[in-house]
Amino acid sequence: MNENIGWELYRSFLSVMQEGSLSAAARALGSTQPTIGRHISELERVLKMTLFVRTQGGLTPTEAANALLAPASEMASIAEAIERVASSQFDGIQGTVRVTTSDVIAIEVLPSIFADIAERLPQVEIELVLSDKVQNLLNREADIAIRLFRPTQTQLVARRIGNIEVGFFAHQNYLNKHGVPMTLEDLEKHRLIGFDRLTDYIRAVVKTLPFSVEKDSFCFRTDSNVAQLALIRAGVGIGICQQGLAKQDDNLVRLLADDFCFEMDTWVTMHEDLRKSPACKAVFDQLVTGLLGYVD
Repeated sequence: MNENIGWELYRSFLSVMQEGSLSAAARALGSTQPTIGRHISELERVLKMTLFVRTQGGLTPTEAANALLAPASEMASIAEAIERVASSQFDGIQGTVRVTTSDVIAIEVLPSIFADIAERLPQVEIELVLSDKVQNLLNREADIAIRLFRPTQTQLVARRIGNIEVGFFAHQNYLNKHGVPMTLEDLEKHRLIGFDRLTDYIRAVVKTLPFSVEKDSFCFRTDSNVAQLALIRAGVGIGICQQGLAKQDDNLVRLLADDFCFEMDTWVTMHEDLRKSPACKAVFDQLVTGLLGYVD
């Protein structure tokens, strides 16, 4: 295969995979159905493979198309990153900065920090991605990541924020009805809120606990930290909560502080290629300042 394949062919392919049809892909890209169709046919010709089976019900991706999806998605992320970097190179601090972090940090911690950024950097646009995936920055799916673990990739610029302390908390209404556990063993008599899937990160956390924890230990299970926090606030049961968030609600009571205390190492990270981007650097610095205030 000696022919160069233009990015527009892969972009059309990716849109069809995401949208499910030529017409939907055309609408998403602001193009026309015949144009998208020509792109798919040309891509199939150059690659010498069939990407979609045409039926009366529409297009069905082949195994070849499914195999091509991941690298095409990575190409799209890199193209978007190039556009973001280019948009930030004008005079002054302006452009789009894509930030990724966990759901609970994004919803409970960052809004006030972003409000300050909006005042200080009025020409900067923020895109917020709720994700815990480690690969976000390396694949250029985001510019800046806030992570509750130490980054290990050498291609990243990282600033340590400090430790976020977490512990057992319950709403006062729950404790009034069900009593206060005095020992870790007492927790077995209470309604516990916790995870639904044992991810690599949760496995690492569980190893630090002074007691055994399994999925079946919890009466209410969800992988959303925001949902867990909402359940604790509603008086559903006992769960793990960040100390900084618990301080915002006088009705949340810390339990068994001497028996259980876990600290999450918090970092703000950025791909090293973005150090010369004024917008990314400015947002990075503002996030560090804001999060230092939260940790303190």
